[in-house]
Amino acid sequence: MIVNLKKTCPFWSDDSRCALKDCHVDMCNQDEIPPGLKGSEPTEKKYSKEAQDEDESCEEQKELGALNTTISDSTKEALRNWTKHDDTQETFCELDDDNSSECDYVDLLLNPERYTGYKGPSAHRIWRSIYEENCFKPQEDGSTPYSPQQSLAGLCLEQRTFYRMISGLHTSINLHLSSNYLFQDKLGFGNIKWAPNTEEFLRRFDPVNEEQGPQRLKNLYFAYLVELRALIKAAPYILEEEFYTGNEEEDKDVKSGIRDLLTVIQQAPDQFDESKLFQGDPKEAKKLKEEFRAHFMNVSRIMDCVGCDKCKLWGKLQVQGMGTALKILFSGDQIGPHSTINASQKKKFQLRRTEIVSLFNSFGRLSSSVHSIEKFRHLLS
Repeated sequence: MIVNLKKTCPFWSDDSRCALKDCHVDMCNQDEIPPGLKGSEPTEKKYSKEAQDEDESCEEQKELGALNTTISDSTKEALRNWTKHDDTQETFCELDDDNSSECDYVDLLLNPERYTGYKGPSAHRIWRSIYEENCFKPQEDGSTPYSPQQSLAGLCLEQRTFYRMISGLHTSINLHLSSNYLFQDKLGFGNIKWAPNTEEFLRRFDPVNEEQGPQRLKNLYFAYLVELRALIKAAPYILEEEFYTGNEEEDKDVKSGIRDLLTVIQQAPDQFDESKLFQGDPKEAKKLKEEFRAHFMNVSRIMDCVGCDKCKLWGKLQVQGMGTALKILFSGDQIGPHSTINASQKKKFQLRRTEIVSLFNSFGRLSSSVHSIEKFRHLLS
């Protein structure tokens, strides 16, 4: 996956960088990046006779048919604004610029999501900002969704959906940390091991310790069903993708694996119906949808404020995956449980490689969390 972990926090001074070694992310070296992802032709092809003849012919044509194609600074600025406007209209989260020099390729298998020791005021500020400043809540209710969700009773369907998706994502992340917990000597020396922590699981989800624990687990299943529905809807589109990396054998295996996965999930009943959202008065529905999109866009920006690089990596990936799911659900000629998006609609709808990678990995993390619940039930039985 390509990601920019160097972006600065747009909301507050990033003064709490994690110094723990487990927060570190190992980037891919240039020789580890598949040739198909580097965006350039192999050297032997680049300097072949055919390539040289083609370049010379192109240069000659350019010189003979040259036009003044300069654009004024004001026009350039206007084009940038149009592009920015178009991009934000179709996306629910802020994506990194893949062409930025600050982006790096990361092997997710070598940087697994697990407990790193990142906690305290910095970590709490992230979630507090998401819940208290970006989740919807009734104006007349002074309580916040960061505490018990008594305030959700006054929210409309769309606002409750937003909260449950965020809560489900939060629950999933907490389950990953509880399932792959760092055990080490109290002084920080000696052997370390990563293993499930039943005490941590009970602290976060047992109703004896946390009143909203069971509801948060239900929200995890809700988020899972939302992304499942998005994959079903986008299956015809995704099946037409090449997933090219330059390694023919691996590309073939990836495409076969994706085909098998999509075949299985397409048999699942449609548990989430996006057509029920943003109904009623068209003007009010449009306004609510824009608020929904803007709030989620803000959540994606908050991920750049995470002080632990590994936590930031997986936070950005999973938020982007959920944002991609929302983009899919509310795109296409039709919206509803039987609607799909296919490759013939690429003039109106496109997914970047980053979005597809994020969606599959985000769904994978949600699936892993659902499985870990069963694992904890077995350990506690």
